Amino acid sequence: MQPLIEHLFNSQDQIGESPIWNIAEQVLYWVDAEGNKVHRLDPENGDYQCYNTPMTLTAIAMCNSGTWLSATKQGLYHWERDFSKHRLLADPLATKKSVRLNDAVVDRQGRLWTGSLNETCLEAADGELFCMTSSESITPMANNFCVANGISWSPDGGLLYISNMFAYEVEVFSQDTATGQLTQRRTFITFSESDGMPDGLTVDAEGYLWVALWGGGKVCRYSPAGVLDKTIHLPVANPTRCTFGGADLSDLFVCSAWFDLDDTQRKQQPMAGDLFRIKVDIKGLAEHQCHSLS
Repeated sequence: MQPLIEHLFNSQDQIGESPIWNIAEQVLYWVDAEGNKVHRLDPENGDYQCYNTPMTLTAIAMCNSGTWLSATKQGLYHWERDFSKHRLLADPLATKKSVRLNDAVVDRQGRLWTGSLNETCLEAADGELFCMTSSESITPMANNFCVANGISWSPDGGLLYISNMFAYEVEVFSQDTATGQLTQRRTFITFSESDGMPDGLTVDAEGYLWVALWGGGKVCRYSPAGVLDKTIHLPVANPTRCTFGGADLSDLFVCSAWFDLDDTQRKQQPMAGDLFRIKVDIKGLAEHQCHSLS
């Protein structure tokens, strides 16, 4: 049965991305990946703040110091708690024309992982996956992605899932939790054009993978064996990424985008770019915090 989908917040993001549930504050943060802004929302009382940034943040991640890391089109940055001050850490793609960072997520051991894409040819297999173990150490870990997107891990951290977006597949690696090294790259799920492209990923407490399908208008849940378990249809074509939050981590928050929709499609999808909440009665896992800058 289709669960209740709540239209939670009218953010109208070009590309709403990187939802992060802050357990200490009991609020959700997310970005407009084309709009130079970070949102902060308390879903229980509606308290909302918007932080304007001098550059586009394509993804954010929490540090255990209470500050933030972000992927941007100009590299990796460190930000103060309120996004008022920032400093460049590194740009591992500075010498690669048209290739820039995209998604960024912290693993179970507190390391930041970030993927890249070729923004002039999204179908090009120029995307890479990087791991940051300190502000001075950002290492390429895998390559040949047609937009490296949606990074997530199994509950024990032994498997890394990643969307190879324009290849219409989610891949999985075995990961050494101590060193972060990746082995045994293989396809986990393959999608058709009608399914949409796999974008953001998250894993729940049962080890099931949730996939937001750009162009498919849905979020799907897959078993650890890659078997489809649940499909939730949304009133927008482009869901981007989902995460669990709420008091007991059983609310699924879903960001979306109006980017790439024409005028007719935008009229048909007035909620495109907004934030949704779905009561799924399945518990998620807490977002991890980066220890690289503590």
